[in-house]
Amino acid sequence: MQNKPLHSRRIALLNIRHSLTRTVGLVLLVAALSFVFFGGAILVGGLRNGLQNMKARLGADIMIVPVENNTDMEAILLKGEPSCFYFKKTLEDKVRNLEGVKLCTSQFFLTSLDAECCDTRVQLIGFEPETDFSVQPWIARVYDKELLDGAVIIGSDIHTKEGEKLKLFDMEYEIAARLDATGTGLDQAVYANFATIRQMYAAAYEKGQRFLEEADPDNSISAILVRAEDGYDRKELIRSIRKELGGVQVVESQNMISKTAENMEQIATFLYLLAGMFVGLAVVTLCLVFTLTANGRKKEFAILRSLGATRKTLSGILLWESVLIGIAGGALGALSAAIVVFPFHVYIGDRLGMPYLLPGVGAILTVLVLDMGVSALIAPLSACVAAVRISHAETYLTFEEGS
Repeated sequence: MQNKPLHSRRIALLNIRHSLTRTVGLVLLVAALSFVFFGGAILVGGLRNGLQNMKARLGADIMIVPVENNTDMEAILLKGEPSCFYFKKTLEDKVRNLEGVKLCTSQFFLTSLDAECCDTRVQLIGFEPETDFSVQPWIARVYDKELLDGAVIIGSDIHTKEGEKLKLFDMEYEIAARLDATGTGLDQAVYANFATIRQMYAAAYEKGQRFLEEADPDNSISAILVRAEDGYDRKELIRSIRKELGGVQVVESQNMISKTAENMEQIATFLYLLAGMFVGLAVVTLCLVFTLTANGRKKEFAILRSLGATRKTLSGILLWESVLIGIAGGALGALSAAIVVFPFHVYIGDRLGMPYLLPGVGAILTVLVLDMGVSALIAPLSACVAAVRISHAETYLTFEEGS
């Protein structure tokens, strides 16, 4: 049986195999760095994706809701928390006739009962296909037909089996399509035209669900969505709306997005600082560990030198050990982060209270390559000091110090 040559890489593998305690400790340290780097990058990317989709998804420049209900509107958009609030439908015509209003439409909100179609209550949103400019563009991406009475469009986070109908208030509704993910609370909503919403309202009333007095889809609405004329002063339009309607809350989409973007940047800054601290801590710790372990292995290196190993070979052994440890730690950290981030991305978005949409496969692979690159480089860079010291040590001195 032929003996395999003992080059640097093979000796490094043997050393790693026979020093498991030291190896595991170093791998776990690099894994912690990789976990923060990979998980943090995916988290920040998801928040940025969610913000971009929120901008595109809102469609409206201005949203009008009953007074003191703007926080409920934000909860629906950002967290998917079901809410019901109403005012008179006649207000929509008043808004439509105001100067500076390009498009105007209304929506009607219901909430499902517990333990019906889903694990939790969901938001039911009725819209007018004839006037809508907010929901229709997203529906058109997955469904190019007219939404019939008795049919619904569901958000991406509402899980149903293929061919299954949606049961609400003991009535079943055909699922026409499922919307693409947006990363907002609207992924947990169900959309229907006003005729279908009227059916749901009547069924809910029969089931004992009570609403505000005189609140029904024929005479009431929950929100008015407005798109301003190009170039028209939105502040002036908001003043006109408040003057004309009174007793309503006017929510400017840009303000909501700006607030969300500010919160997102704070989270991103924290994650960047945390990653920077981990990198610094990992480099210092690895430098110390490699230096200490190298000092403890002087006799081993002296024996190798006496057997003909060159200084380059000794340095190569340390560097190969560190590279293998870096790759193993990087892979372990990335895998651990993936196990946490990917299956629970909906929960993470809900807990953060911000729009969150996972990056695409290409972006994830790019982050993974960068993460593995950083992990594979951090350990060798940290081992360089020890490698240089060992390669310059004289054999007879190394024997004396290692004995």
